Amino acid sequence: MALKISIITPTFNSSPFIIDNMQSVRRQVYTNWEQIIVDGASTDDTLAKIKTLSPAGTKVVSEPDEGIYEAMNKGIALAEGDVVGFLNSDDFYAHDQVLAKIASIMADTSVDACYADLDYVDKCDTQKITRMWRSQPYRDGLFEKGWMPAHPTFYVRRDILNRSGGFDLAFPRQADFELCMRLMAKYRIQTRYYKDVWVKMRTGGTSNNSLSGVLKGNLEAYRACRKNQLQINVMFIPIKIASRIPQFVAAFLHRPIG
Repeated sequence: MALKISIITPTFNSSPFIIDNMQSVRRQVYTNWEQIIVDGASTDDTLAKIKTLSPAGTKVVSEPDEGIYEAMNKGIALAEGDVVGFLNSDDFYAHDQVLAKIASIMADTSVDACYADLDYVDKCDTQKITRMWRSQPYRDGLFEKGWMPAHPTFYVRRDILNRSGGFDLAFPRQADFELCMRLMAKYRIQTRYYKDVWVKMRTGGTSNNSLSGVLKGNLEAYRACRKNQLQINVMFIPIKIASRIPQFVAAFLHRPIG
């Protein structure tokens, strides 16, 4: 039986971009998926737009929540797929083969999770790449240097996710970093990196939309390392911030001249 993929999408007043998100899921050539949309009681027309495009296989729940990671945990509880991933409401798949590639990788039962690359794009002009997040195969010591896989490309077996307890809400900005660290560095699950852009992410996320947000997010990442007993030093935060510089440089060099 074909592996089923659960795609969890948290939304709140996501009217401008939710259609792009859902259409990118519907365009996938691999069809054994479910999309679980967890809405935080939007006050705009997000739900109306979702209703116009909800095919079979889409679950929608709308109720107040305490933020994106609580919404993701609700989605995990509703998921029925063999593998679970997260596609935020203003993000979309880079091409129509993403789920097919995930299914192919995860057909190998020795693999617990897989991940790939991500492009940050301009909020209005999604052809304009502003940052290129290129990952690498995991090895010991990477999280201590501030590394993490691009979380919107991270797909993990549902039973492992359930046993892990999901996102730790004590980290409102960096729960994705903490979860990936916990799974990969602490529990040592078997992961596979695939060199390809799977997700386009519009700029302006919760943890990277201001200098204050960046600093708070990195302090949370430091706490997450300590909680999971990783050996880090006082240079952790500067190194983590500096690790983003090549991503911006790569995007700048990628821009067409003229």
